[in-house]
Amino acid sequence: MDQIEQESEEVQEQADPEIIEIISWKIPEYEKHERSKLWYILFGLIGLAMLIYAIVTANFLFAVIIVIGGFILILNDARNPRIVGITISSEGVFVGRKFYDYDEIKDFSIIYKPTNNIKQLYFEFKSRTKQRLSLPLTDVNPLFLRENLLQYLTEDLERTDQSTSEILAKILKI
Repeated sequence: MDQIEQESEEVQEQADPEIIEIISWKIPEYEKHERSKLWYILFGLIGLAMLIYAIVTANFLFAVIIVIGGFILILNDARNPRIVGITISSEGVFVGRKFYDYDEIKDFSIIYKPTNNIKQLYFEFKSRTKQRLSLPLTDVNPLFLRENLLQYLTEDLERTDQSTSEILAKILKI
């Protein structure tokens, strides 16, 4: 048994011994993009131009944010994403070591567009301070998942596509 599975089981056992696992799968912590030299040159030039603009306009906080963003991009590019276990249970959702109770979740939606290679599960939280949780479904059957989640949550049928931020992140490879 690998470390991820063991950690996931430990978290579930600590939470409640009567939790029933419905479905589980594994995903990378984040999507690692293949970037060309041209991508690095373009983003380097854009970053440099924004840095110069920040200094000329004496907006030093913006300059610091640009530099920190560049360092984060370089550091994340140098490491491989960890594998995170996802478990949908009778009590809530486990994402790695984090547990989200169904009482915290407002609704869910599944975007399934095989021709566009899109297969995502979204959880919208009741609290406005928590951002939407987006999980790739990899090899999970979306119909089976939907059928089981409907027992605990309502479905947002109005969401029919990925968020703009996810589309831009995929296009820009960030």
